[in-house]
Formats: sequence, structure tokens, C-alpha cells
Amino acid sequence: MAITPIDIQQHQFKSQLFGYDKSGVDRFLELVAEEMERVHRQYQEVREELSRTRATLEEMRAREATLKETLMTAQKVTDDLRANARKEAEVIIADARVRAEQIVSEAEKRRLQLIGEIQETKRQKVAFETGLRALIESHLRLLGLDTLSVTAGPPSEGLLEQPEELEDFADLLAEDEVRDDRP
Repeated sequence: MAITPIDIQQHQFKSQLFGYDKSGVDRFLELVAEEMERVHRQYQEVREELSRTRATLEEMRAREATLKETLMTAQKVTDDLRANARKEAEVIIADARVRAEQIVSEAEKRRLQLIGEIQETKRQKVAFETGLRALIESHLRLLGLDTLSVTAGPPSEGLLEQPEELEDFADLLAEDEVRDDRP
């Protein structure tokens, strides 16, 4: 039976000759003691439950703080990784551009070198052809002089046939020159 504070205040004991009824007071005191014990146990249980709840709440708050911190750290790491990836990509692109420029520059140098070599080869060809032509013409003149001096003497078949062969050779050289001048 639950005893309220009002019950205690309004409870009246039976009176007897020298005071209150001892058995009624004892019985009431037992009821109050039981109720106090029950309330005290209930109070202790509530206090323990409150303590556990507070501990759980503190643990949850600590977890929440840890989670927030972890999320902030993860966000920062993600942002740092993105920034580093962008920087690394920019470095790679810049390096690739520099290398591309070097390759183009080297190719241009090589092209100019080959053009120079081709021009030098053409110059040597022209010099060789000029020298060869001059040599052939000088030999033809020498042969022509020899032919004239031989023709003045007794005719010889071998000497007369040679100038015609040399003229054919000169004609072939002239045709080669015409072919070489074509684009």
C-alpha cells in the first residue's frame, strides 16, 4: 500500500490513557518504513538508471564528436587529395608540353639539318656534273684535236669511229642533265 505525504500528515492515532495506542503507532511506523524502503529502492533504481543514461548520453556525445571529427578529417583529406591530384595533373600536363616542345624543336632541327644535307648533296652533284662535263669536254677537245691531226694524215677507220661514239656519249650526258633539271 502506497503512503503519500498527505496520508502521513493527516493520520491520527487513537489515544489511550497515557498517550497514543502503541500498537497503532507501531503498525503505522511499519507501514511508513516499508513505504520509505520501497521509495528509497525506487529512488536508488532511478538514480542508477539516470547514471547509466547519463553515461550512455556522454558516450553517445563522445561518439558523435568523434564521428563529426572523423567526417571533418575525411572531408579535409578528400579535399587535399583532390587538390593534390589537380596539382599533379597540372605538373604532368606542363611536363608533357615541355617534352612536346622539345620533340618539335628537335624535329625542326633535324629537318633543317636534312635540308642542309640535301642542299649540300645537290651542290656536290652540280659540282661533280660540272667537273665531269668540263673533263669530258676537255677530253672531247683533245680527241677532236687528235682527230683533226690524224685526219690530216692517212685515213684510219678506228680513229674516225671514235669521235662519233664520243658524240653519242655527250648526247647521253645532255639528256641526263635535262632529266635531272625536271622537278
